[in-house]
Amino acid sequence: MSVPPAPRNAYLRLLRTPGARAFTAGNLLARLPMGMFSVSAVLMIAGSRGSYALAGAVTATGLVATAVVAPLTARLVDRYGQARIAVPATALAASGALVLALCVRLDAPTWTLFVAYSATATAPNTGGMSRARWSHLLRDDPAALHTANSFEQAADELCFMLGPVLAAALCGTLFPEAGTVTGAVLMMTGILIFTAQRSTEPPVAPRTVRTRSPFRSPGMPALLAVFLATGAVFGTMEVVSIAHAGGAVLALQATGSCAAGLLYGALRPARNLSGRLVFCLAAMTALMCLPLLAVATTGSLLTLGLCLLVAGAATAPTMVTGMTLVQRLTPAAQLNEGMTLAVTALLGGVAAGSATGGWLVEHGGTIPGYAAPACAAGLALVVSALGTGRAGRTGRAEAA
Repeated sequence: MSVPPAPRNAYLRLLRTPGARAFTAGNLLARLPMGMFSVSAVLMIAGSRGSYALAGAVTATGLVATAVVAPLTARLVDRYGQARIAVPATALAASGALVLALCVRLDAPTWTLFVAYSATATAPNTGGMSRARWSHLLRDDPAALHTANSFEQAADELCFMLGPVLAAALCGTLFPEAGTVTGAVLMMTGILIFTAQRSTEPPVAPRTVRTRSPFRSPGMPALLAVFLATGAVFGTMEVVSIAHAGGAVLALQATGSCAAGLLYGALRPARNLSGRLVFCLAAMTALMCLPLLAVATTGSLLTLGLCLLVAGAATAPTMVTGMTLVQRLTPAAQLNEGMTLAVTALLGGVAAGSATGGWLVEHGGTIPGYAAPACAAGLALVVSALGTGRAGRTGRAEAA
């Protein structure tokens, strides 16, 4: 009997990996709420309590809690396995989301909102767990792993593009708590499907000695600083764009990033990852100037939208290259922890960028606000050029 030829498309070949489609379906379902929860919480709390300041404070508290708890959850996942940790951790996070909705519905004391939303910080980094599975399955195929990382980044962008739209539609057409409740159900269902695929789960490496944090790997602090500055790009751009043109315009930036990520995954992986990261950040710095030029010269929302679409094209290649460097630097037994540290740095940058963008818009207007993402991208470029060269050399040596 003849064997059917392998598909030429890199993504079709990727999804033909045994077990890949099943865990990818669960992963996408569990990941979609990450674009829903903050928007749902803001709409729900602001609508009930009449205060966007309170809504922002609650979501910011949850972000801080995530920055503290997420690396600890990832460390447990590495030590005891994805299924054993992710299911109870997700159950606790989903319970926190449901309790938050109940507290809003029952007009509970304000402090209960902070406590309930902070409980969602135990949600595991599903994207990191998925990348860890690809790293395990494709450990002998760097080209396929490059495609997998690009696919995962495109999935992130898709969730951030669809999540807020779905949350707003549910909260607006059903009831204010609908987005939060739906997100909790989707997250729990997705993680159960994901962790049920035991054949693709990376094995837990035995630890006979105390291991040090991936943060202490050579080159990792500089790389995390790059993620921190890159997060500031996203945070400032989000707040300034919402203040100037509404949230819908951000979908264009996510669309540009998603498309670029898929195209980037079809290219040959870079041999010099640190050099590629510098190139991607240089492109991001240049492209982030486009929205600034649009508001400074034309004031047209259509022009701004097109500039955001183009500017988003630098996001996914930058994130894919950065995450691949993290994978190179992190021991296989600590991969979830290493990638969660990167995500935590990114979230910290988003929080700082959001606060900075809001202050700039309020005190200086839109033009200084749109200057901030370009400045943050330039800072990430400088840090990468000065600090990640050693990371790239170390990663190549370890890979060899």
